[in-house]
Amino acid sequence: MKFAKFCLIAIAALCTGVTFAASPHFITATDSINPVTGVLTCSWKEAGLGDNQNIDYKCEAQGNATYVCVNNGGSNPSAKNKTNATGEVSATGTFSSGKNGAITASLSVNPPGPGSFSCPAGQSLELAQVSYTGVFIIDITNGVQEQLSNQSTGCLLPDVKGAC
Repeated sequence: MKFAKFCLIAIAALCTGVTFAASPHFITATDSINPVTGVLTCSWKEAGLGDNQNIDYKCEAQGNATYVCVNNGGSNPSAKNKTNATGEVSATGTFSSGKNGAITASLSVNPPGPGSFSCPAGQSLELAQVSYTGVFIIDITNGVQEQLSNQSTGCLLPDVKGAC
């Protein structure tokens, strides 16, 4: 009889531990944009994951980038030498919760590319500005997400005439 009670108590204790481990939630979640490269970084801390669990994450946003052609004189010579690129951008990664059941990590997302837009000979293709809206960090494994702030660089090429 004592053995049966011990087994029931042990099972109850294990079930309680599983309940605590099955409540994933973001403790912090922020985003920032690099003012030089236009790269978006999503950073977070998520807890309640259970010990030593591999969790898949995705940082996603709607990106809008302006690319320009810059000549050797440091100017954007023509309004037609610009293009806007818009689309969903994202980065994914898998991280381990370790012994404490939490993950602190970040993912970096590049701006949308210029597509087939190219510059004439003697000019270089440069990212002039980028913005991100609808930014989310998503715990894909557990179906938990957090909306982050919209981000924008302003003009990345302040010394280039006509770039922005």
